[in-house]
Amino acid sequence: MVIVAGACGIAAGTPLAILGAIGRAAQDGAIIKGGLYLEKLAEVDTILLDKTGTVTYGTPEVVDVAPANGVTPAEVLEAAAIAEYASEHPIARAILSKASQMKIRVRHPDRFDYTPGKGVLVQLDGEEISVGSWTHFQEKGAGASESIDETPDGAVFVTRGGRLLGSIRITDIVRPEAKASIESLQSLGLKTVLLTGDSKTVADSVGRALGVAEIRAEVLPEQKLQHVEKLLAEGRKVVMVGDGVNDAPALAQATVGVAMGSGTDVARESSDVVLIGSDLSRIVETIRTARRCHRTIIQNFVGTLLVDTIGVALAAFGFLNPLLAAFIHVSSEMTFILNSARLLPPVSSAKGLVRGIISHAPATTN
Repeated sequence: MVIVAGACGIAAGTPLAILGAIGRAAQDGAIIKGGLYLEKLAEVDTILLDKTGTVTYGTPEVVDVAPANGVTPAEVLEAAAIAEYASEHPIARAILSKASQMKIRVRHPDRFDYTPGKGVLVQLDGEEISVGSWTHFQEKGAGASESIDETPDGAVFVTRGGRLLGSIRITDIVRPEAKASIESLQSLGLKTVLLTGDSKTVADSVGRALGVAEIRAEVLPEQKLQHVEKLLAEGRKVVMVGDGVNDAPALAQATVGVAMGSGTDVARESSDVVLIGSDLSRIVETIRTARRCHRTIIQNFVGTLLVDTIGVALAAFGFLNPLLAAFIHVSSEMTFILNSARLLPPVSSAKGLVRGIISHAPATTN
């Protein structure tokens, strides 16, 4: 009985399956930071997606400048560029790029304040300049009589000295693989939710185009975290996918946090999985790999129980001699190990992966 009964198939097959799945995920473009996150990823049922830089390229462009009465487009862009001079937000880069194209001289502000999810407020020679969302504009107290008739999709508003100068409409391009990736995630049984700080009109437009199940617009960074906590409290297993500083708290709190490789250092450090590059389809393959790993481990576990149960029963009734018991034990163990080995990436890919890791490893000194 001692010869035939043993859990070697589990002891050897489980770590091999985890190693193979992590290697396979790396080959497919995702770095998983440990077996625990691989296990959690196999159980998720909800995926939250940031918009800018995640389902879009994160490189917005200025497409229209709508000045208020008596204001020129150049004056609107000049004020906006001054306000965004010290910002690293994609919207800031779009405004500064447009100002540069129009050869507008930009001065450095004296003071810079940023309110996540709303906008920026700066001072220049004692005068306040703000750029931000419609809510941010209203909070600055610009006169209602100066307001624009309609709130343009994707627009930020510019005020200077308490006066509304106009709005700047900025658009971002949706990633070509985003729609197919979301459809694949939904086919895996995951509920897809778009979380964004953008206006409802912009969020609805992008969300409908992508076919997500739920859209949450005008969400502040702390509200992203609250949304993750609410879903966790309801018993959901949540994946949060993001790329920015604002996403970091939600990435850290989620069951599994996934950061885009092109995102900020803070997002990558806060996450459990990092996608190499910015291809959203890689999260689909990573979840499939995690589920395949989970199935393989369960197969090995059930198989080991069956073999051991049958072997012990045969030995107890005298139908099993030591030589046959040893054969059953070794052959079943090899079967479970080979079952796990199916997860390993091809040898050529594995060699390339190892060479890539070594070539990018930091040099050490004695």
